[in-house]
Amino acid sequence: MPRSRIRCAIGPRTETDAAHSRWEHFEHGADVGVRGFGATKAAAFEQAALALTAVTTDPAAVQPRERVALACEAPDDELLLAEWLNAIVYEMSTRKMLFSRYAVHIQDGRLSAEAWGEPVDPVRHQPAVEVKGATYTGLRVAPQDAGWVAQTVVDV
Repeated sequence: MPRSRIRCAIGPRTETDAAHSRWEHFEHGADVGVRGFGATKAAAFEQAALALTAVTTDPAAVQPRERVALACEAPDDELLLAEWLNAIVYEMSTRKMLFSRYAVHIQDGRLSAEAWGEPVDPVRHQPAVEVKGATYTGLRVAPQDAGWVAQTVVDV
């Protein structure tokens, strides 16, 4: 199945989030674009993280059994998004885990977050590819409509 224009919404925290929270993939050569939409910048970052998970597997197949704390900082929102997604890629790789739920807090260029997931089960998760990292290609974090968009291209 081609991964272009796949859209989904998972885990909105409020009715306002539900109206604005979703993620999608967009085509970009041999790589994959990930895009998150949310009522807040933090919610858009959470949805971009779900889109990152969805490059590898269906986030709905990942049980939120273990909590992992993450933190990063950057001088602007776009670089913060790349740092955030790369922090997730690092945790996925070193812990051999997948994540299906995220809670993000952003203040003054600093992001603190929690991710919930479980160890990779190749039979159940059927990982499609391994994400190597977030790039600066297509990097964008901006207000859009009544919410926010956070996007970039990830190297697979």
